[in-house]
Amino acid sequence: LCYMHSSTSLAIKRANRYFPILEPILKEEKVPTDFLYLAVIESTLNPRAVSPAKAVGIWQIMPRTGREYGLEVNNDIDERYHIEKSTRAACKYLKDAYEKYGSWTTVAASYNAGMGRISGELVKQDADSSFDLWLVEETTRYVYRIMAIKQIFEAPYKYGFVLRAQDLYKPIACESVAVSTDIQDLSGFAKKNGITYADLKRFNPWLRDRKLSLIHI
Repeated sequence: LCYMHSSTSLAIKRANRYFPILEPILKEEKVPTDFLYLAVIESTLNPRAVSPAKAVGIWQIMPRTGREYGLEVNNDIDERYHIEKSTRAACKYLKDAYEKYGSWTTVAASYNAGMGRISGELVKQDADSSFDLWLVEETTRYVYRIMAIKQIFEAPYKYGFVLRAQDLYKPIACESVAVSTDIQDLSGFAKKNGITYADLKRFNPWLRDRKLSLIHI
């Protein structure tokens, strides 16, 4: 992570913008705030991140998992890209996993491998902790990567990251607009509200089409 200087620097810059959104939700949901670093590992805090397996968003949620945890996923909207809603969904998953395992480190491992895989291997290998499991390399390294990125974030200069306050991405104040009817043209909607279509999409990546049909919501 130290040698991946460009991506780790980018994550530190983004954290200044997104941690103030994510952290209060984790606290409200009673999930340890160290799971902020799980999001860093998953997506480098990119709300528009897409994996080869089609997991998307800051929390890299798969379509089926998103729907299972209450997110709307269809052609018009995909709330896996919605920062606040996807964070709530991730918290639900993490709390379900904690109820099953009683260990936050095992919860973190299950976020990478899936609860089914971790539960099965705990039984097959007669182990009590994910740390004692023989797993694929990606999952074996996963929890340690979370620990490592936390160390870097807490003491960036120590690990060779020299960032000034002006280098960090600033939080952006946005206005929420409630709608009660279908929007057939989001470009026109954006212009009516004094912004460009590009900015509407940039700050609402969960809008997946050029229109919005409320029947899906």
